[in-house]
Amino acid sequence: MTAVADLVTLTLPEGAQADPLADAILKAADPRIRLQRGAVEARDARPVLMSMQSTGRGAYLFHGLGPGDLPDLLATVSAYLAAPDGWISDARPCGRLRLCLLFRVPFRA
Repeated sequence: MTAVADLVTLTLPEGAQADPLADAILKAADPRIRLQRGAVEARDARPVLMSMQSTGRGAYLFHGLGPGDLPDLLATVSAYLAAPDGWISDARPCGRLRLCLLFRVPFRA
């Protein structure tokens, strides 16, 4: 069983544009990932947007994603869970996702 601290919530918007990425995430069946669909919006963002967050960790918002980004997304989840407070200091292992980062919000206790 995955502990809450090892669980990442990825939020994608509802709708056909995000469905291919959502399907790819679900097919990956990664036990560290909880996928939810809901309102994800940001000014000047490119579709598809995705937020990444976890209890006690910073939050990230990525844009311009598609199903081909799944390997980099999984690498980013690993880097996120390995980083103190979820603050990834070296994003090179994240591949293309490091170029899709719109913003991050640090965790403050």
